[in-house]
Amino acid sequence: MKLKFRWVSAGLLAVAMQSSGAATVVNDKTLTEVGDGSNWLAYGRNYSEQRYSPLEQINDQSIARLGLDWVLELPEDRMLLATPLVVDGVMYFTGSFSKTRAVNAKTGELLWEYDPESVKHAGDRLRIMWDQNKGPAFWNGKVIISTIDGRLIGLDAKTGERIWETMTIDPRRAYYITGAPKVFKGKVIIGNGGTEQEAARGYVTAYNADTGEQEWRFWVVPGNPADGFENAAMEMAAKTWTGEWWKHGGGGNTWNGITYDPEFNQVLVGTGNGSPWNRKIRSPGGGDNLFLCSIVALDADTGAYKWHYQTVPGETWDYNSNMDIVLADLKFGEQQVKALMHAPKNGFFYVLNRENGELLSAEKIGKVTWASHVDLKTGRPVEIAGSRYEDGEETVWPSPYGTHSWHAMSYNPKTGLVYIPTIEMPAVFKDSGIDLKAWESPHFRASVGVEFGTEDTAPDYGVAFLMAWDPLKHEKVWEHELPPLWNPGTMTTAGNLVFQGRADGEFAAYHTETGKKLWSTQLGLGISAPPVTYSIDGKQYVSLLVGWGGAGLISGSLAAQHGWKYKVHPRRLYTFALDSAKPIPSSPPPAYAQPVDLPDFKIDDEQASYGQALFAESCFLCHGGGVVSGGGAPDLRESPIALSRDAFREVVVNGAKFANGMPRFKDFGDREIDGLLHYIRKMARKGAANPLKKVSQAQP
Repeated sequence: MKLKFRWVSAGLLAVAMQSSGAATVVNDKTLTEVGDGSNWLAYGRNYSEQRYSPLEQINDQSIARLGLDWVLELPEDRMLLATPLVVDGVMYFTGSFSKTRAVNAKTGELLWEYDPESVKHAGDRLRIMWDQNKGPAFWNGKVIISTIDGRLIGLDAKTGERIWETMTIDPRRAYYITGAPKVFKGKVIIGNGGTEQEAARGYVTAYNADTGEQEWRFWVVPGNPADGFENAAMEMAAKTWTGEWWKHGGGGNTWNGITYDPEFNQVLVGTGNGSPWNRKIRSPGGGDNLFLCSIVALDADTGAYKWHYQTVPGETWDYNSNMDIVLADLKFGEQQVKALMHAPKNGFFYVLNRENGELLSAEKIGKVTWASHVDLKTGRPVEIAGSRYEDGEETVWPSPYGTHSWHAMSYNPKTGLVYIPTIEMPAVFKDSGIDLKAWESPHFRASVGVEFGTEDTAPDYGVAFLMAWDPLKHEKVWEHELPPLWNPGTMTTAGNLVFQGRADGEFAAYHTETGKKLWSTQLGLGISAPPVTYSIDGKQYVSLLVGWGGAGLISGSLAAQHGWKYKVHPRRLYTFALDSAKPIPSSPPPAYAQPVDLPDFKIDDEQASYGQALFAESCFLCHGGGVVSGGGAPDLRESPIALSRDAFREVVVNGAKFANGMPRFKDFGDREIDGLLHYIRKMARKGAANPLKKVSQAQP
């Protein structure tokens, strides 16, 4: 029988915890403090979410001496997106499907691991789930994790044994969790995703961090008025909706972007996009559709509504506000303001007074064509005519990937600058081929009310940058072009450094003020996780997980150009320190799919067309647009399984690869199987005739 947790060494754990002296109690006090930098206690290091460390042993003068200190091989993992936590010399992190490990942060030796068996618990719901997770939380001796299938689990930090477990969603619905839980005042809060796969109504829930019992819940959008409203906020919000929105859920799912603000005893929640994206369907008479794409302040004790600011009224482009919310004291003129900073998908950088939600500034940080500017008097964006694809089709910047996605920005209080991974990429929003009145909400399939996921994305379609932004002068201070498209979050330190990984496998450090690249190393695989830093016995370390992953991989050739083919390159946890000089472990060179054409296979265009639509609803979120895998799953154009109808059916319908994370589609019949096979063979023939040519690649 497989154990859910594995205890490795009590002795190692004792050594690790003793090396930092007295045990740290992780609570409101320690999570509020800047501290000495020895620990990394929370997703954003502390409650501020600044991802700023006061450590300066590794600095702009000593950075040239930075080298590899230790590495942990993670052969069972695929997508590694998590922010590790470090408490008294022990590092805690989540890997694929939320498998959780504790390691000696000084040596990299494994202390314990816990497997929540997410695939088993998901069952047939796995069809809308990835293997990614953004990290754990830590509270008073407990590691708290979320799972893709919707659970929160509290673990004993010393042993990895489960203390409590609670299901946060209705398992009959297509909800899931990819985000990191956040802790405050003895509570742990989590949201969920599912807007694209369900008639979803988003919510966040706070649970008791010691027992897992529910404390309070806040619904993001109103439900059916006939059922009554949960509170006055929902009654107010309902006045901004039209039609029978509740039949489509409404959306607003918060899958990331939750910040606790201890100075005002409030939780700041960044809310999601509409369900479906297209407002013409969910709210046909218009309306702002509160509280979509908003920052909502909730009383931390009760979950009661306090105030809100909406970044995209009546959202219709997937411009959610699930991005991180960073707290800082900023000086506006002569006024010192308790501010929050927020860069959602829509292309604007916002500064708000977090006491009352007053908008202080909103400026573009990339190419934006849906709105010309934000009116500071009204707080509303001034939209550009035609951007809502009123005539059925419009090219709009940014795309649903956003100018800034969930990849965390960092703020350095010494420089006053914010360091943001950004994207410039358009999208064609098209609904002219959709019967908007007959459209039905999906259930465990992807459908958003516009054409989505039906095509490959060209390798040169988008560009990416690392930007240093001045939130007071509203200007870009410096910028570096990054490889397309999906580059991870940043971390900054008192040593005048900004650290960031890259999609091409490079890990680099830049000068905070000038942007000069001061150090880099090639790690042999695309990086999707942000780094952290900590110190033990007076020695500073920098760590990050390396495992290509995230939603950017669905973009087909745009992601595949880097050559991070499914299960080819090792996944690892790297840790660096001054004057360490271990060699970087070798990795295979970039690898690219070799589509297989079957010349004797006669493609039926009608079946292939049906298969294309089905693939977009059920397959592309893992296997990539246009059947071009970005590395998150096998490329079906070369898969031997897709060369045999019987083998294909055995995998797709009967679940032959279920243990590997490949879901089963038990409702698929002959039409579905044949349609998918004809579409795959069509794309394989096209790929064999036009092989992918890389646009940007730094060689390992």
